Amino acid sequence: MNDDHSKRRLGRGLAALIGEMDQPVAETVASRVTADRTVPIEFVSRNPRNPRRYFDEDDLQDLASSIRQHGIVQPVVVRSVGTDRYEIIAGERRWRAAQLAGLADIPVILREVDDRTALELAIVENVQRADLNPLEEALGYEQLIAEHGYTQNDLGEIIGKSRSHVANSLRLLKLPEPVRDMLSSGELSAGHARALIPTSDPVSLARSIVAKGMSVRDAERIAQNDIKAQSDPSGAAAGPRPAKDADTLALERTLSDSLGLEVTVNHKASGGHLRIAYRTLEQLEEICRLLERR
Repeated sequence: MNDDHSKRRLGRGLAALIGEMDQPVAETVASRVTADRTVPIEFVSRNPRNPRRYFDEDDLQDLASSIRQHGIVQPVVVRSVGTDRYEIIAGERRWRAAQLAGLADIPVILREVDDRTALELAIVENVQRADLNPLEEALGYEQLIAEHGYTQNDLGEIIGKSRSHVANSLRLLKLPEPVRDMLSSGELSAGHARALIPTSDPVSLARSIVAKGMSVRDAERIAQNDIKAQSDPSGAAAGPRPAKDADTLALERTLSDSLGLEVTVNHKASGGHLRIAYRTLEQLEEICRLLERR
């Protein structure tokens, strides 16, 4: 219980720190965020655990041009990792652009934090700035869960998102590598990717979606057809089944996004059934808690 309370307090503290770091430029210039010191750029290294992996080269070049003209307006947040050596917590993009701009020194804010807090800060900063692609975000959550024992509820409090948002992000890690690559590059959105998770051949379907420029609704429709084909490969027992109407598909999507779990609705004139698929006891317990509140 005390550990849960500590995590909640830590989450609020992280959010406050990042909120201070993420003020508009005008406030930053007015020393809302000021550098602790200036250090040689070669003394600063990237954090290998930073969830952000992709940096657009054109964007970096544009930022480098701005830095050549105006300098670094917002300091890079770092921690000590040795004598006169620093590791980036937040601001790797600015550090990379500063290198391209040929800066010898950069302004930094020094924070003495452990590995866990450094990773949390990096995730919070990137999520609040919308700098992570959906896969990077999911990998960051997975790392905190695996290495530091956080639950989905803990993460939701730290990053200021719902538990269902965290659960939906983590579901993306079930996809095969080629689909995850398309998600990282932006060829697929998170909505497209989530629709493919329960299908028999996500890679082929993903390539078809990208090639045809399908919407998320189109992706959900072909994914649903694939799932039906899995449940009745012959299609002969009951003849061709009518496709679900748009309202039913929208209801499934809404419920799935709300719970962070796969929800299937089968409705007929005489009634129907709703199926919620879970994979862990934690997910089952969360469903039970939600039902008990009703």
